[in-house]
Formats: sequence, C-alpha cells, structure tokens
Amino acid sequence: MFRASIVTMLLLAAPAALAQSAQGDWPCVQRRIATISAGSVWSGPDLAAASADWGQDFEAASLARQLASRRTPLEEVDGLVDGFAQKAGAAKSERLLRVFAGVLELTNTERSRILAGISRYAKGQEALAERVRDESDKLSLAKDSPAAEETPQTKEIEDRLKWDTRIFQERRQSLTYVCETPVLLEKRVFEIARRIQPKL
Repeated sequence: MFRASIVTMLLLAAPAALAQSAQGDWPCVQRRIATISAGSVWSGPDLAAASADWGQDFEAASLARQLASRRTPLEEVDGLVDGFAQKAGAAKSERLLRVFAGVLELTNTERSRILAGISRYAKGQEALAERVRDESDKLSLAKDSPAAEETPQTKEIEDRLKWDTRIFQERRQSLTYVCETPVLLEKRVFEIARRIQPKL
C-alpha cells in the first residue's frame, strides 16, 4: 500500500522533472527569465541615464526602495508617487525616471536571490527523491524475500521512508507558491510602471 503511494508521488513529481531537464535545475512550470528587462515593463522615456544615477538621488532612492518592497501595498503607490512628484517640481520627470529605474534594479536584485534559492531548492528535492526511491527499493526487497518478517531494520526503513515521503510532498506543494514569486514580482514592477508613466 505504502509502496503504491510512493510510485504515485514520484509520478506526480514528473512535471517538475521535465522542467528540470528542459532548463537545467529549474523545477518550475514557469520559464526561467533571469532579468526583468526595462522594455518588457516600461514604455516611457529611456531609462539609461536614470539607471546610472538613481542611487545618488537620496529621495528618489528612498521612494524606489519603498515601492519595490512587497510590504508596500500597490494601492499606496499613487499617493506616494504623487507626493514625490509634487515636491520635485520642475525636475519631476527626471526624478520619477530615477525612481522607476531604482524600482527595476532593486526588484531584479531580489528576484535573482529568489531564482538562486529555487534552484537550490530543486537540487535538495532531487536528492530527497533519490533517497525516497532508494529506501522504497530496500523496503520492497526486504518485504518480498521468502522469509519476510518485520525486523527492527525494516521498521526503521519504513519509518524513514514515510517521513522522507511526507517531507517531499510538503516541499513539492510549497514549490508551487515559491515558483509564483518571480512572476508576481514582474507583475508588480509592470503595475508600478503603469502608475508612474502618466505622471511624467
């Protein structure tokens, strides 16, 4: 019975394995895109100059950090940007470009850390899946032998197998949420861009 559940679990993990084979150690259904390019989220003026010096504008950098933080609700973006634009006066457009350049760079930095974490997570899952298969094979051999009877060793293997299987399944479920995070970050940057552009 337990053996059958292991096989089912490993079959359910097959889509992640396919994603890994297509993109190295990438376990997500979503394609791995290393960096959010400005062109994919921004249709305003060129960001080249702003990207180079946004960190030198203290107030623009401070707002960029606030907007890039997922703790800041998107509903607050308009008010924060409007307040900044009003104080910026004639330099509003130039400084708002710096704000968005900062948001994009900070988000890409955070996203890179998340992508690296997902790859490490995938390697851990791969190692755990291999251990589950090994333990399952050992248990099957022990139980299928002519003089099969439960021993302390087989009980230990079975307990370890159940525990590792549980961890594997829980981590596989968590991976669905983790894989969404880079996509959510891209959507957030796009939404911030959409709110800043009309104010330039």
